[in-house]
Amino acid sequence: MERPIISMVTRLTKQKGLELIQHVLEELLWTEDFQFVLLGTGEYEFENFFRHVSYKYGNRVSATIGFDEAFAHRIYAGSDIFLMPSKFEPCGLGQMIAMKYGTVPVVRETGGLNDTVFSYDELTGDGNGFTFKNFNAHDMMHTVKRALAYYPQKEVWDKLIYRGMVKDFSWAQSAYRYNQLYEELRSRSETHVF
Repeated sequence: MERPIISMVTRLTKQKGLELIQHVLEELLWTEDFQFVLLGTGEYEFENFFRHVSYKYGNRVSATIGFDEAFAHRIYAGSDIFLMPSKFEPCGLGQMIAMKYGTVPVVRETGGLNDTVFSYDELTGDGNGFTFKNFNAHDMMHTVKRALAYYPQKEVWDKLIYRGMVKDFSWAQSAYRYNQLYEELRSRSETHVF
């Protein structure tokens, strides 16, 4: 089986959890067999870090500092795992775009990431990605390793891909759920006349 590709398309800021990656990316590269692709621009500290790692591990790491919409979509489509360890994320679009392309997300459980990505459960088979709760580099690393361990299991991996691709993130779905809740509350209030 080919080496999996882990990608990030992101602004290079602390909000996006990049200090976690700074702490463990090289250790992951030493212990796991994968390639890493990054597209983004932002804080000099992170741009410099990814340039350095790309130079040091040139055959396994590619870092493009800048942004190109078409290239971003090629990265989403060509990756196996999309990494998004944000410190906070009110909505998050990257994980949803990645899932539509069939890329399995690894995210931290915060904000919109927690609303859209559900960690794979080996007992029930449920989930559409892999998640970690604490803003901690080693928790992230453990979750990446967990995802990489499932990557060769084609039946599991294909289910994760499928669930991400068919998930409806549209406003129509949100409006439908809102309307259901409204009708339920209205029905309750009509039965409990004061």
